[in-house]
Amino acid sequence: MGEPRFYLALLHNPVYNKRMEVITTTVTNFDLHDIARSSKTYDVNKYYIVNHLESQQSLVARMKEYWSGDFGAEYNPDRKEAFSILDIKAELADVVADIKDIEGEEPILVTTDARTYPNTITYKALREKIHSGDKPYLVLLGTGWGLTKEVMNSTEYILEPIYGRGDYNHLSVRSAAAIILDRLLGESWWG
Repeated sequence: MGEPRFYLALLHNPVYNKRMEVITTTVTNFDLHDIARSSKTYDVNKYYIVNHLESQQSLVARMKEYWSGDFGAEYNPDRKEAFSILDIKAELADVVADIKDIEGEEPILVTTDARTYPNTITYKALREKIHSGDKPYLVLLGTGWGLTKEVMNSTEYILEPIYGRGDYNHLSVRSAAAIILDRLLGESWWG
């Protein structure tokens, strides 16, 4: 097995609101901190925030600067380390281009959803592909009420849904990210 070439992106656009209108959501402090920490824990190559609004890009840049170089870096060096893999891009195409510059090839796009599709892949199957190290993989997470149909249709695979014990299925993106990272990159504790 090779070394995983794994990237994660949290898309704030294009996503749906609850009326299925295409919108751009705002960045949340928790998503930056918590997903960056999970990503660093699981040795993700890079964690991207995708938001085309300049005000949101500036907000992310200011927070990253604070935790990477200001008092925040001295106060919390662990946060500085987690933020070292955080990057902001305006569009998904910018993320793909950045990964191509790093890896020499475009990543395999994988998205997530609470439903199954014809191109749904199991965690076990995707884990095996990722750990082969043959190709870079980019897993896309959506905000709001989910990624648009166009984004969903542009990906090679859609990860199988995360199921709990009951019928309720509405995890926060931070919780979903942690579960996904553990299943794909964590210790193989189940055998």
